Amino acid sequence: MTDVQSETDAAPAGVEPMASGPVVTDSAPMGEHERAVAAKARLIASRRPKPTRVVAARVSIWLRLGELWRARELFFFLVRKEIKVKYKNSALGFLWSMLNPALTLAVFYVLFTFFLPNGIPNFVIYMFSAMLVWNLFQTAVLTGTSTIVSNAAIVKKVAFPREILSLAAVGSAFMFFLFQSIVLLVFMIAFWHRPDWSALWLVIPALAAIIVFSAALAVFLSAVNVYLRDTQHLVEVLLMAWFWAIPGIYAYSGRVHDGLVKHTIFGIPGTHLIWLYFANPVSPVVMSFQRVFYNVVHPRSTLASQHHALIANGVMAHYGIHWYVGSDLAVLAVSLVLFFGAMVVFGRLEGNFAEEL
Repeated sequence: MTDVQSETDAAPAGVEPMASGPVVTDSAPMGEHERAVAAKARLIASRRPKPTRVVAARVSIWLRLGELWRARELFFFLVRKEIKVKYKNSALGFLWSMLNPALTLAVFYVLFTFFLPNGIPNFVIYMFSAMLVWNLFQTAVLTGTSTIVSNAAIVKKVAFPREILSLAAVGSAFMFFLFQSIVLLVFMIAFWHRPDWSALWLVIPALAAIIVFSAALAVFLSAVNVYLRDTQHLVEVLLMAWFWAIPGIYAYSGRVHDGLVKHTIFGIPGTHLIWLYFANPVSPVVMSFQRVFYNVVHPRSTLASQHHALIANGVMAHYGIHWYVGSDLAVLAVSLVLFFGAMVVFGRLEGNFAEEL
């Protein structure tokens, strides 16, 4: 199928200028949220130059990115709408996004301080430094995977870049990340725990890496989920297992590090399982956040030969700041490649969205 361009100042009757994919008339009613998004999308579309692509099976990645940039106002509208809808008719509103992680932190603090002490100083700060990253990633991927199906009424009736729904899911997850960061700040003040101010800038490349990686997965999985609805359930299960592949509940240094270094990959000489551990793009980002906000290198207690002993291993990995920067930039580079690939796949699959939905 080839691109079809409108050459007149007005679009044909019954067809709106659109960013991608055909518009299919459907009699299914739209809710209040869908009507608001549809009205905003039509308003933004009306401001574009009239000669637009009406139908396209394959559009260049740069054209798709250009369409997304022109629809950035819709992106911000969708992010705001997502947050408002989540806490609609709620007395506490946005405070719920902070109370939930605050309660989780309090429970883990009591559990691992008084009942199951693990020897990690200020464990609650260590854990939540990782949970900030994980919650951002998990929320973005889970919400982004189902967003096209959840907004089927809008997708079938209104012309706009469909990818923006997935990206808006990542944007709303980032906003919740900011809310939860306030909780971490409060706990750090309560425990008189200082971050490494000199390495605070490390948050920027780490955050950029996890956002782009989340966006790549969200865009790709949202398109696949239209055709294979089991995708969203499979993603939920995989994320549950994925969580244990990051150093959030356990310390990376010591037993985990030594065990990974000790074993090779399929018995290949010169290889280590630690390579597979860091093939997980989320792990370096989590460790970067812990390097900045936790930053504890004191010895921790452990059990050895059925009695307590102190070991000189710190809680975090003993890597220089250049390792964290290089790892985050590597994740960012790979994530950009994955994002462009996801955009291509999305463009190939969205042609039949209306029929599948």
